[in-house]
Amino acid sequence: MNIKKLSNRELHKLALNYGRNALEWRRKFIGILPDIFERRVYKQYGFGSIFEYAAKLAGLTKEQVKRVLSLDEKFQKTPHLHALLVTGEVSVNKLARVASIATPENEEFLSTQVQVLSKSAVETLVRDEKFNREESVPGHGPQPENLSFSPEVQSRLIELQQKGININDLLLEFLQKRDLEIAQQKEQLGEVAPETTSRYIPAKTRRILTKEHGKCCSVPGCTRPAQAIHHTQRFALTNRHDPRYVAPLCKEHHAIAHSIDLKVCAERRL
Repeated sequence: MNIKKLSNRELHKLALNYGRNALEWRRKFIGILPDIFERRVYKQYGFGSIFEYAAKLAGLTKEQVKRVLSLDEKFQKTPHLHALLVTGEVSVNKLARVASIATPENEEFLSTQVQVLSKSAVETLVRDEKFNREESVPGHGPQPENLSFSPEVQSRLIELQQKGININDLLLEFLQKRDLEIAQQKEQLGEVAPETTSRYIPAKTRRILTKEHGKCCSVPGCTRPAQAIHHTQRFALTNRHDPRYVAPLCKEHHAIAHSIDLKVCAERRL
């Protein structure tokens, strides 16, 4: 092949192909590294350490090798995740992110997710799991951020408190009324939501979702901007934009939601 005669487009396609192959074989090398270490194969061929062996044969750093060996040990009780490490089907970076939450009970689910989700979506999945675990332990949940009230609101609240009015009860009553009002509005809109082939979300539905969630993702604990409106009841089956079954999601949570939908659909076919 005469590289000089290739067009820029052809040269770029060739580089992409070589790059993809390089990543694939690098992951496969990483997968057999724990066995190379366990059998001390590197010593038989004149290498002073597993780190020297990995550096010269695959360009791995010492920290990368340590991470691979650590994951191999952590995944001994989670065979699905261990198989992904050994075969090189998933990058070490993704596997390292789920290692902290992996258990024999959830590892099959995690092994599916790391194969279909982007790195950022995997990070979000891990944060959600840690958030849920903290929430389930009394007194160990995440601490709320400081609230910011305008001077006028602060003055009114202080005045009411000085008069013996329980501010916590007052605010809680307001929030409960707000939730009830939103739920009633969603119920009313949902009952009259027409069937449609258009995926455009009606303005009334968008307004009630903004009223409920602001401009952020609807997943508890997530403050990222909402970038998509997800149908919790598949639109292809209902053909309706019922506000009771749609939710604004950030890019990462939208990807997670769809990956779970695909898994559920696959299980139903079995």
